[in-house]
Amino acid sequence: MSAIKKFQVTFDCAEPERLARFWCEVLGYVVPPPPDGFATWDDFKCSQPPEQRDSWFACSDPSGVGPRLYFQRVPEGKAAKNRVHLDVRVGTGLVGTERLAALEAECARLVLLGAVHVRTLYDGNDSCIPMLDIEGNEFCID
Repeated sequence: MSAIKKFQVTFDCAEPERLARFWCEVLGYVVPPPPDGFATWDDFKCSQPPEQRDSWFACSDPSGVGPRLYFQRVPEGKAAKNRVHLDVRVGTGLVGTERLAALEAECARLVLLGAVHVRTLYDGNDSCIPMLDIEGNEFCID
């Protein structure tokens, strides 16, 4: 059986470009260049039929290691807890108060980007901070 080499994570959302740009800031991802034949993403959007404009956007890991993130506009809003969420790993290798401080610093940065701090989980050694992105999708800093 062959192994899957690449995958993308797809988000259903209301505003694909806005959410993609948020996650670029969170993860250090980049917006890829516009499709061939277009100088800018705005030029590409203007070429689309009105019903397709702003219907999707994507971003990727500039190192090529992490998965591509794809954001697609859907008509319905978020109605329940995510079945899958991203864990943003900022405390790898750290423990105790050093780990908690790293997570809290990242939480503060993301709140300035529009994320919502849900709570801080800390048991004296391990820690995790559940958060919501700008469209209410759950993710964790750990």
